[in-house]
Amino acid sequence: MEDTFPDIGSMNDEQLKELIDKLTEEEHEISYRRRILHGKIDILRAELVNRLRQAREDGESLIKGDDVKRLSEILAGKGEAPTKPPS
Repeated sequence: MEDTFPDIGSMNDEQLKELIDKLTEEEHEISYRRRILHGKIDILRAELVNRLRQAREDGESLIKGDDVKRLSEILAGKGEAPTKPPS
């Protein structure tokens, strides 16, 4: 898609309809891609929850010492908050 919006005042009706159709198709493609990504995220989150649940049932600690230290540093203003979730 172009970075700037076209001069719609200079377009005839057919050109406007074509642009509407083009942008509508682009929106449908983006919406489809978004739904696919949301589905993948949901699957990954469910897997993570299952792994954490299993770790808890096995008696493992869900919070590691490094996690507590890092959080303490952040809360004390000595460290920066992460910009993205940990992997």
